[in-house]
Amino acid sequence: MDHIVTVQNVVTAFADFMEPTAAELEAIEREMPVILADVDLLDAQITTLDRMPTELDARRIRRARRRALAARVALVNRTGASLPGGAA
Repeated sequence: MDHIVTVQNVVTAFADFMEPTAAELEAIEREMPVILADVDLLDAQITTLDRMPTELDARRIRRARRRALAARVALVNRTGASLPGGAA
């Protein structure tokens, strides 16, 4: 019989005492406009999952997509780095 203790050490290796560093928190803060724009886009897309999208829904999705892209462009322009998932 295997004991759970060996698995428990692996599961709890990243416990509550491990907090993000200041650099990680700063990176999250820098990326927050992109994160919020992506959340808005997902929200617009989720509302149309169970029904046919109306013209208003389509406009809302297009606007949210443009805001998400604009937020990504602004982040790249500010930091000079590339974001994952983009074209090479």
